[in-house]
Amino acid sequence: MTNRDDDSDAITRKARRKLAARKRGERGAWFGLGMFGLVGWAVAVPTVLGTALGLWIDSATGSERSWTLALLLAGVAVGCLNAWYWIQRESRDD
Repeated sequence: MTNRDDDSDAITRKARRKLAARKRGERGAWFGLGMFGLVGWAVAVPTVLGTALGLWIDSATGSERSWTLALLLAGVAVGCLNAWYWIQRESRDD
């Protein structure tokens, strides 16, 4: 009996997803371009901010360590996590 219950739960979930997709309507090319832009900005903004902050710290302190490179990498990492968050959030809505 548990196999039948699992099957009926799976069918119910698929039917609910299908109904939600019909209510939401089809997503076209503009939606894809918008998501592409959102992911691009989600990575670009933290990267540029990290680089700018690193350049400022390097010019203000004159230390031997390159804060620009360190904060550039940190900005890329934060941007990738941010993009992952947006993609996961959008796929959860599906």
